[in-house]
Amino acid sequence: MEWNIAAESISLVMLGIIWVYARKGSRLPSLKNRIFQWCVMVTFSAIFTNILSTIMIYNYAQIPMWMTWTVTMVYFVLTPLMGLAYFLYTLSVIYADSGQIKKIAAVGVIPGAIYILMILSNPFSQWIFGLNMSDGYTRGPFISVTYLIFYAYCLASIVVTLVNHKRIDREIYRILAAFPVLAVAVIIVQQAYPNVILSGSAATCALLIIYLHLQNRQISMDYLTNVPNRQELLDMLGLMLKKVPKKKFVLAVASLRDFRQINNACGQQKGDELLKIICQFLKKIGRRENVYRFSGDEFALLFTHEDEAQIRQCMNDIQARMEQPWQVDEYHFMLNMVIGVVQYSGEGESLERLVNSIEYAVSQAKSGKYGQICYCDKEMLEKLERRRKVIQVLKEKLDDESFQMYYQPIYSVKSGRFFYAESLMRIPDSPIGPIYPSEFIPVAEETGLIVNITYIILDKVCKFINHLMSKGIYVGSIHVNFSALQFSQPNLSERVLEIIRSNGTPMSAIKIEFTESTLAESPQVVTDFTMKMKEHGIKMGLDDFGTGYSNIATVINIPFGTVKLDKSLVWVSMKNENSALAVKNLTRTFKELGMKVIAEGVETEAQRKLVVDFGVDQIQGFYYAKPMPEAEMEEFMLAQS
Repeated sequence: MEWNIAAESISLVMLGIIWVYARKGSRLPSLKNRIFQWCVMVTFSAIFTNILSTIMIYNYAQIPMWMTWTVTMVYFVLTPLMGLAYFLYTLSVIYADSGQIKKIAAVGVIPGAIYILMILSNPFSQWIFGLNMSDGYTRGPFISVTYLIFYAYCLASIVVTLVNHKRIDREIYRILAAFPVLAVAVIIVQQAYPNVILSGSAATCALLIIYLHLQNRQISMDYLTNVPNRQELLDMLGLMLKKVPKKKFVLAVASLRDFRQINNACGQQKGDELLKIICQFLKKIGRRENVYRFSGDEFALLFTHEDEAQIRQCMNDIQARMEQPWQVDEYHFMLNMVIGVVQYSGEGESLERLVNSIEYAVSQAKSGKYGQICYCDKEMLEKLERRRKVIQVLKEKLDDESFQMYYQPIYSVKSGRFFYAESLMRIPDSPIGPIYPSEFIPVAEETGLIVNITYIILDKVCKFINHLMSKGIYVGSIHVNFSALQFSQPNLSERVLEIIRSNGTPMSAIKIEFTESTLAESPQVVTDFTMKMKEHGIKMGLDDFGTGYSNIATVINIPFGTVKLDKSLVWVSMKNENSALAVKNLTRTFKELGMKVIAEGVETEAQRKLVVDFGVDQIQGFYYAKPMPEAEMEEFMLAQS
């Protein structure tokens, strides 16, 4: 019988190309990657032995029979093992993080093991094939088992994929379902044309689909710098935490400062060239296989074997190099770089916590508090964990709107009454104890939670005003603080008006306050918002005057109803006559412009007399009243009315 091995020869070349490129891809020692390499090796060996066996059978009279027997037996062993390899690869993708894979794989290899025993006994039984000098190669009565085993493993791959379709990504599901079907289809064609050998072609087609969609180096490598990307780093860290949770390692992320300016000034192409040069430098400093592109202008270095002295020397070398210019063609650049460093202690931290830690370390390095290199020590990690818990509490309070509102009365000098108050959010109790505004307000602003929190505060204030009015208590206005982040919202005016209208609260009973820094950041946006609020009768106030950097002309041109002097101005005026004179003149100026002036932070009789001498209209501070919850505030207002 004659066989056509042209397709197998072409498949062998294709498979060799896949093998070369696959070895340049992901270096992650995951089960999926290891099994894929095994799939390639088994398939290559099967095709090679198939071609070699065919040639030897054609020339069996000139080749020692034992050699032909051996090569042919190896081929028959490897052919169904290709199906087993693909089946195990499917398991490694679907059950990557599950302990079930060992049990399923153990059951799955049983048919293959039985078949191998048949092959090993074939020289005696000749169930699969026979070879002798008189007849040459002959098929055995059970040769169809070879194909049945392959079919069985392909079918098992499809069944496992279908059963688990809900737990895997849709794209991966389609790939895992497609490649065994294609392999079976090619084998069926071979059954129809037995003289054309296509088993290797079927396996190569399946491997090509897997490589292009699941093992392609572009999935794990950064196209620009040719180093592993962020996802590859995360996968590597996750694997290390799972496989060797007690092993200590150090992760450093180097972040370039103001790199966007280089792109803007010299163009994207020069910026890309510079990134490649910097990456090559980092690969020489650390282990080249442990350098990753963490983000656009950030690179990660993973230290798994180096000691502390080596790591610090590496950091020092990077710093020393950054003090020298970088050259791209005719351009010379001086760059600033900060580095965050985190050591995994082997105490079972999660991947999420590790990533949060390194990002926090980089942000702290950028802040300049710790120099250009920030080593995230135990104390910093505890702060980060505390911050994480604060964020969780804020989210929970936001979801059920359960944070408490406190109100601090504001004294009117002229009437001697308390018609005004400032609303203050408080978290007196939580799973981590009381959280004070000095801690949760910055976190809320950094995370953006402050936006929705402010809307809920406004809603709660409206409801409280309505409640006081229903009790016959007169309310001049209650102040609500807006952060700078609030003014980044495109529909801010509409949202504010909607909340007040839905509650049926008088517009004049609401006063929105924001700080000088907010005004300095977005003067035009704030001005437009203020004008819009004035049209509807909502009052506006400037909070903490004296702590920001706004232009006094800008302040004068915005129709504020009130200007609140920061407590620092009051306190410094107690010690310095010149400061007192300046604040007094400022107060007079604001009043002449038609604004009311509020002095905050007044705690003593001497401070009260001082601000009254300044000519302020209202006073806020512990001297008169501390912030109090709604029930106490109601009693306070009721008593004084």
